[in-house]
Order: sequence, then structure tokens, then C-alpha cells
Amino acid sequence: MDKRVYLDSASTTYVSSEVMAEMLPCFNTIYGNSNSVHSYGRDAKAIVDRARDRIAHAIGAEKSNEIYFTSGGTEADNFAIKGLARAYSNKGKHIIISAIEHSAIMEACEELEKEGFVVTKIPVDSMGLVKLTDLIHEIRNDTILISIMAVNNEVGTIQNIKAIAKIAHDYSIIFHTDASQAIGAIKINVQDMEIDAMTLTAHKIYGPKGVGCLYLKNGIRIEPLIVGGSQERGKRGGTVDVALVAGFGKAVEIAERDMIINQQKLRSIRDYFIRSVQEKIEYVQINGHPQQKVNSIVNMSFDMVDNESLLMLLDMEGVAVSIGSACKAGSTEKSYVLQAMGLDDEHLKSSVRFKFKKNLTRSDIDYAVEVLQKAVERLRSISALTKAGRR
Repeated sequence: MDKRVYLDSASTTYVSSEVMAEMLPCFNTIYGNSNSVHSYGRDAKAIVDRARDRIAHAIGAEKSNEIYFTSGGTEADNFAIKGLARAYSNKGKHIIISAIEHSAIMEACEELEKEGFVVTKIPVDSMGLVKLTDLIHEIRNDTILISIMAVNNEVGTIQNIKAIAKIAHDYSIIFHTDASQAIGAIKINVQDMEIDAMTLTAHKIYGPKGVGCLYLKNGIRIEPLIVGGSQERGKRGGTVDVALVAGFGKAVEIAERDMIINQQKLRSIRDYFIRSVQEKIEYVQINGHPQQKVNSIVNMSFDMVDNESLLMLLDMEGVAVSIGSACKAGSTEKSYVLQAMGLDDEHLKSSVRFKFKKNLTRSDIDYAVEVLQKAVERLRSISALTKAGRR
């Protein structure tokens, strides 16, 4: 394998050198428990506080104490959905989510249904957008929570979050959004966008795995998900991993600082990739919204191609892609996101997700497209022979 090209940054990114430099002292120099009262603890707490400040500033939070650190986006989603629902269950037990939410939201809601909550999944259109009229139609007197992801992790469609949040507040409903794929890709200001609660994670923005946070607007009640300690102001038990938190804070700061230049690079790379694929491969369909989407994600269906076979052939040549969310890896189920968007079986079974990292070159793209072209041609020839043999 002479060359390797990573096109799966929606699953995770590498850790940037700036982030690693921020983390290193926390392993063997400033290694105290940030909840300890002695000087070692105070030094560690200062690092945690700085990370909290950085994240709060980047998302436009009013105060840094609105940031609660977690073990990642999945925990933050569970914390938000379960914690908010249980805290406001005296007002009602109806929750609204979209049909294309992350599996962490979906499965958290399934657990709440066992507790007597009612969950409505509103549909999306063929481009992956929630229709505001559908949302309003499903609101009930006992609706207490609406959760709609900011950017879909499979097709990159950007939801109209500010409008959705305003609708929620018009009916006195709490609004949560999973912005794991949005941070660094679009401008987020939780006050301007009227977001009550928001999930973020570090490993989508060149930070470490195993750390995320929940932004929770002051005044919003929530029940803890993890108990057993007074950390995170009594909302999340467990010793804070200072190194991971330091890396997270730095990654968010960099994502905000470099967003304009990174997005220009990613848009150029994305457009070059799409143009190259369309020039060299026939019968390709791009899934998701044509304009209202992030620059880094492209989801394509290749007619007469099995996506699992395509993934393996690409991997053999050093090109890494995915056929959906990494949280569903190993599952033989079709993408529920693409199903909700109305894709037929052939396009469901032939869909592949590409997400570009910020240091990709045109040479990388040229190689990936060359490998992709050969793999598609090979699989289509096999498919044609199979179909001919059945006649």
C-alpha cells in the first residue's frame, strides 16, 4: 500500500499538534485532581476553567459555568435527553425529535418511552430538512422537549436551528441540538440562536477522543445522568480528565479561530472531489441538500454497486471511507437517515459517506478518485455478469 487517504473525518479526526501540546503537561507536570483543594488541584482546576472559558466564548455562551464536561457526544446526548425529560416530567411527557437524529438521541428516547414518555419522530424531506410546518403540527400541550441536530452526520444537511428554537420557545418548550458535526463548520452562537442545551464533542474537530460537553443555559433544570460525586457543579459525577478537557478547549478555540480559512479549503476540496467523480464515474447520485450543507461531507450513491464491497476495495488500496455513522459500524441495517429521506433500496445499498480533513491535498483527491473509479467499474462488471447469469 503505497499511499493512504483518509476520507472518514465524520467518524473521527486526528489530534492536531497544537492540541497535543496543550495536553502534554497535564500527564506528568500538572497532574493533580481538579477537585482537590491543594495547590496541585488548583493548578489542574485552572486548566479546566480555561478550557471551559474557551468553549463558552466560542459558542457565545453567557457564562462559562453553562459548560458541563462529559465523556463525549453520546454521553452529552443522553444527559440532555434523559436529564431534561426527567427534570420537566411534571409538566408533560412528550418529546419531539427528527427521524434522522444520532443513534444516541434515538436510543435515549427509546429508554424514556419505557418510563412512560411519548416520543414523536417528525419526518424530513428528500434533502434531509425538517419542515417547520410538520414540527408545529406535532407540538402538544404536554410537549416539554424538542431535539433536532444542527448538522446531519451522514449527509451534512444544515437544519434551520434558529427558526426551530424560536418555534420551541413560542410554545414554552426547551430546545436541544446535537452540534457535534457543526462546531467549526458553521457559526454557532447559542444566545442568538436561542439554544437551551447543546451537545459538542472533541474528536470531530481535531481534539482527543473521550471528551465532550453539554452546554446548558443557566436556569434550565436537569437531572444528573452519572451520580457518585459533586464534580461539574453536582451535575456529573466522576474525576475530570484534565488532559482531555485541556485538549478539547484548545480544539474548540482553534476551530473557531481558523473556521473561515478551513472552510474555504474544505469547500475547494469538496468541489474538486465532486467534479472529479462526476467526470470519471457515471450514474452517481449526491444525497442531501445541494446548498444548505457543510463543506466537508459528501454522501454519494453509486448505481449497481454494493457499498460494503466498495468500502472493502477502497480500503485495500488505502482509501478510508464509511457507509454511515461509525456508531452503527458492523450493523447490516440500511441507513435510517437515508431511508427517512426517501432513498430507494438500490441507492440505500450503494451509498458511501466521504468527509474531508483540513490537510487534504488535490493529489490525495486524485488518488482517491482513481481508486474509486476502478473499484466502481470492477463491482459494476461483476454486477452485470451476475444479472446476465440470472436471465
